[in-house]
Amino acid sequence: MDPVPGSLCMRKKAIIIATEVRSYGSWTSPISAHMLTSHVTRMVDVWLTPDNTLYWIEVKSQENGRFTVMRLGKEDPDPVEITSAPYNVRSRVHEYGGAPLAIVGETLFFSNYGDHRLYRQRPGKNPEPVTPPGPMRYADPIWDSHRRRLMAICEDHTTSDIQAVNTLVAIDPETRETPRVLTQGYDFYLYPRLSPDGRRLAWVCWNHPHMPWDATELWVADITPEGVLVNSTQVAGELQESVIQPSWAPDGELYCVSDRTGWWNLYHVTDQGLEAITNQLVEYGQPNWQIGTTNYAFHSEDIIAFYGNKGYNHVVVINPKTRTQSPIPLPYTVISQIRANDTRAVFLGGSSTAPWQLISLDFGTKATTVVKASSPPLLNVQDISVPEAIEFPTEHGRTAHAFFYPPKNHAFVAPKNEKPPLLVFSHGGPTAQSMALFNLSMQYWTTRGFAVVDVNYNGSTGYGREYRNRLYDSWGLLDIEDCTSAALYLAKNGQADINRLGIRGGSAGGYTTLACLTFRDVFHVGASYFGVSDVGALARETHKFESRYMDKLVGRWPEDEAVYQARSPVCHAENLTRPVIFFQGLDDKVVLPNQAALMVQSLRERGIPVAYLPFEGEGHGFVQAQNIIRAQEAELYFYAQILGISLPEQIEPVAIDNWPGPQK
Repeated sequence: MDPVPGSLCMRKKAIIIATEVRSYGSWTSPISAHMLTSHVTRMVDVWLTPDNTLYWIEVKSQENGRFTVMRLGKEDPDPVEITSAPYNVRSRVHEYGGAPLAIVGETLFFSNYGDHRLYRQRPGKNPEPVTPPGPMRYADPIWDSHRRRLMAICEDHTTSDIQAVNTLVAIDPETRETPRVLTQGYDFYLYPRLSPDGRRLAWVCWNHPHMPWDATELWVADITPEGVLVNSTQVAGELQESVIQPSWAPDGELYCVSDRTGWWNLYHVTDQGLEAITNQLVEYGQPNWQIGTTNYAFHSEDIIAFYGNKGYNHVVVINPKTRTQSPIPLPYTVISQIRANDTRAVFLGGSSTAPWQLISLDFGTKATTVVKASSPPLLNVQDISVPEAIEFPTEHGRTAHAFFYPPKNHAFVAPKNEKPPLLVFSHGGPTAQSMALFNLSMQYWTTRGFAVVDVNYNGSTGYGREYRNRLYDSWGLLDIEDCTSAALYLAKNGQADINRLGIRGGSAGGYTTLACLTFRDVFHVGASYFGVSDVGALARETHKFESRYMDKLVGRWPEDEAVYQARSPVCHAENLTRPVIFFQGLDDKVVLPNQAALMVQSLRERGIPVAYLPFEGEGHGFVQAQNIIRAQEAELYFYAQILGISLPEQIEPVAIDNWPGPQK
């Protein structure tokens, strides 16, 4: 069938199909767990060269989640894979990585996930290492054409993961010698950016206990002909200001994004300080959980940018001299990683009816072209649950935000007066943001007759710094309040069955899931994906990037140990009396596997129904196809058993300890 314009979903069929009356949760879905990997291509970053050659990174879920580089030249009929197995183009700086690639003509420089070395790949040749073996990791490499070298973020793990040393370094690709340190002394570095004339370098840095969305500094230095940084000067950044995304315009002027007004806006860096290019109650930035994220790019004398407003993105062209904006109406409401040259822009875009697509925007015609879709048309438009942005009251007179997805399947209707089971999605971060983006795994639930609410609790990004900072000292309080309030709000409005409320989440969302089940008596079942159960362990055992994050969210360790214990589900496991299924990667360096194991043991010993699925070779977030499929089906099976839902499909059973019901 023909796809709907701007969508990857099929048109409504002309033949009317009679609906069948069947209970919520037991509807036959057109989406299988296998479709989440076999039909979906994850794209994570994109680059555009001046000659209109397009590069992007795809995740090969069928190859154990290997990241590979794709290339599409202006004369190429089809994309070509540039990096082959076993090379995995991915960085582990800050553990979350990002920006693993630099493109110099037709030569690639990339970080290889397996050994963390930087490699050079010339056209038609095999990759060759340009950094020595050892405990160094690299990210955001940039090419210094004036000195024939790379500059990059370097993270040295010689001592330990939690005491890694971060610097900016210069790398001579011809010698493979130990990189030369350009600047050091701060705990973290981001965004090394070289001016067009090669004479100045800009970068962002900050120190513990801050995160990059709390307090960063923007520095600029001159570069001598020998490549040494001199006259280093801080040009922006305060203790209550997050300065990110520095970028040089073609004319040599420096720009950045700052939240000094409480919202991330665009600024021009001048000798007198920052001059506002935009001054809006919207977000032109986002938390740097990953390295190299960018909301704007230059084309000719203008800036093309996107901003976020309550879960929706909008694209504008800005004249930095006059500060005037020209909106570009697009069918894409979620945007990521925008790049541009003089003729076009490229970005990842999607909407509530279209998953991620690689988009090319022609500046002359303003027409967009889908370069590649993350999936083919998989779902009838009649079966798409389109989210509704809701604001709902929570405790202490506050308001929180969420997207509500009602059950939707054109072939089924529920019995009269029956209310659907509700799944509360709690995002990770916790400084993350749920957006109105078509997600096949979300529709996996709604097409089966589940209602879903994706909560942007107090502390989430996208609603300004004040909303984001509310979670400080209150993690394990406000997120719990907001997730439980969302469920009760929808149940009160008749949109969910108050006796069939579930909650699920990964990482920090897994913590909120476990905390809601431990400290509140609202939810009847839960699923934790690599979730935190011992908050103190994040202060004691986690990696460097997040090792002081708990100072902000909870309190100082060990001075505030009592607060950590009060908010840790593992310390109050006797209060957790609801069934839970746990999913855990055994190679997770962010949330160590023992956090899940301790909770599972407690539930088993006390006779509470519990299931545990550990996965070898998975880290913090699953990338291997067979594990993604198994986890999705196991979660559905677990809910069906606990909530008494009759499934119309055969699913491999999950071993549920302490469960008296039939496991078939």
